[in-house]
Formats: sequence, structure tokens, C-alpha cells
Amino acid sequence: MISRKASVGKAIVERTAIIYGESRIGDKSYIGGYSIIGYPSKETLEKIYLYNKNTAYEETQALHYPQVDDVDIGAGAVIGSQCVIRSHVVIYERVYIGDRVKTGHHVLIREDSRVGDNTLIGSGTIVDGHVAIGSGVSIQSGVYIPSMVVIKDNVFIGPRVVFTNDKYPPSRRLVETIVEEGAVIGANSTIIAGVRIGKRAVVAAGSIVTRDVPDNMVVMGIPARVVMRRDEYEDKKLRYEKASIKTHDL
Repeated sequence: MISRKASVGKAIVERTAIIYGESRIGDKSYIGGYSIIGYPSKETLEKIYLYNKNTAYEETQALHYPQVDDVDIGAGAVIGSQCVIRSHVVIYERVYIGDRVKTGHHVLIREDSRVGDNTLIGSGTIVDGHVAIGSGVSIQSGVYIPSMVVIKDNVFIGPRVVFTNDKYPPSRRLVETIVEEGAVIGANSTIIAGVRIGKRAVVAAGSIVTRDVPDNMVVMGIPARVVMRRDEYEDKKLRYEKASIKTHDL
């Protein structure tokens, strides 16, 4: 179902997908089945449904299958050109998705988030609103990214990485966490609120990062500590790759 206010280019939208509000879908994009684009934020739903005196809650409302008037609501989301949004993805209103972005299945992207061009977001990842993700980013499956996280260009984030935004949960003060360009974060790492992961820094798998990581450094452990420089890491990676090639040649 597609809102009458939406603008859909030469794209493929599966019949079971729902496009809300003033959403825009770019050319050559694909929206998979049971995906929802431009889902209304909490504020929009409260304004329209909870505080609307004309809504007759005396009788049970069948809102599981929206009518045309229902999907017309909200600001919608922007999906760029040549994007692949796989099935069961929910993208809230006021989200901007750049060109050539690809998602896995069951991805959630909450309101007021931005995703740059050529970025990959793996299955089961949650982007919990007010998040900035750059271009050329690779986010693997099952990553959790709360509000006030900034991920810059060409970052790699391994599966099951968890970011946090509250040092003393639950508190009323959330703090920004920044991942600079070209950083690598290994699988199952936890990034504590307020840290900065420097340019081309590497966080080893399973680490807990409690303090800033300098540019071009590799950290490891609980808590994470510097163990080598990025150039040493790249040398080890190159030797590892060459050894693999030789093995396959046998």
C-alpha cells in the first residue's frame, strides 16, 4: 500500500510493503515484502490517534491493515536510487537513506537518522533514532546503535557490536559516541557511551571500549588497551591473506 502523498520513481515495491506519508523512493530501488517505509514516529501517532477526539475507541479499531487515509500520515522517509531494502525492514519517518544502500532482513531504523551512500546494514540491526551513518559503511548483522552515535565514512562494524549512550543507566543525560573514518570494530565488542574511536583505529573482537581510542591504533581486551599500530595490523592481515592464497593453490 502506497500513500497518495508519496513519490515513487521507477522502483519495485512489493505488494505487501507499506509506504507512509510523504516518502520518496528513488529510481531502480527495491522495497521488499512486508517492509514499512516512513513509519510514523511516536509523536505523530500520539497526535493523530491518541489525542484525536474524533477517534471512536468505544469500538475495537482494526488498525492492523491500514486504510489509505492511515498511510497518508507522517512526513515519510527518503530512500535514494538503486537501494535494496529487503523484506521486513521498518524505516521510520524523517529518515534519509542515500543512494545504493543495501539492508538485510528485519532491520529497524528509527526517526531522524541519516545513512550515506553505498552503505550496507546487516540483518537484525537496530538503528535507534537520531543516528548519523556515513558513506561506504559496512554494518554486519545484529548490531545495536542507539541515539547520539555518529559513524563516519568507510567504517566496518562486525556482527553483534553494541554501542551505548548512557554512562549511568537509566539517566537523563545521554552522550555522543563517535566512530571516525576508516575505523574497524570487531564482532561482539561493546562501545561505552561518550568515547571517540579514532581514524583508522581497530577494536579487536570481544573488546569493551571504555575510553577514547587514538587514531591508527589497535585496541584489545576488557577494558580495551592499545596493543599495536594499524600499520602492524595491516602487515599481519596481508601475511594472513597471502598464506590463504598459497593454501588454495595447493
